[in-house]
Amino acid sequence: MTPAEKLLFVDLETTGANAANDRITEIGIVTVDPDGRIDRWSSFVNPGMRIPPFIQQLTGIDDAMVEYAPSFSSLADELSMRLSGGLFIAHNARFDYGFLHHAFARAGHLLTSEALCTVKLSRKLYPEEKKHNLDILIARHALIPSARHRALADADLLWQLWCRLHAVLPVEQIASAIHALRHVPKIEPVTPPIAPDGKSAIH
Repeated sequence: MTPAEKLLFVDLETTGANAANDRITEIGIVTVDPDGRIDRWSSFVNPGMRIPPFIQQLTGIDDAMVEYAPSFSSLADELSMRLSGGLFIAHNARFDYGFLHHAFARAGHLLTSEALCTVKLSRKLYPEEKKHNLDILIARHALIPSARHRALADADLLWQLWCRLHAVLPVEQIASAIHALRHVPKIEPVTPPIAPDGKSAIH
């Protein structure tokens, strides 16, 4: 299946659930270009804080694994380029988008991509089903996880889901649902960093 636009399947691992106070520990992106080319990219991120034991147990990512990883600010320019010009797709997209929005703002960047939430997409396409978490969708659509709660593995599951949906449902039905759901998320403003000249450093 060749998409009509660049698709960006994104997943993050973080130190917690609060985008303002917690930090990103891992980023995974599966990029699918309109010509069908697929690029998989991931990186650990040094969060600058301890990873709580519960999160370490959930993700398998501990403090030692991120100790020498790049900071988000050092990855921001590359990430901004990777996320430009494509549809941002994530499971519970507001979570991932919100974390990236805050992280980019702290690094002096803006995130303005259109986003699509695969939870909402699944609900719209399968309204008779009550549950749409990723583990349920893995079982429902016979997806093949290489791991769980790891950024690139979970991003790849979303690409698998995308392909599976297009294999079993009319393309017009999927396109209509995507059109209805895609939007630029409204995230609470972040206080921008101030440059030495006293002006906002966001660009």
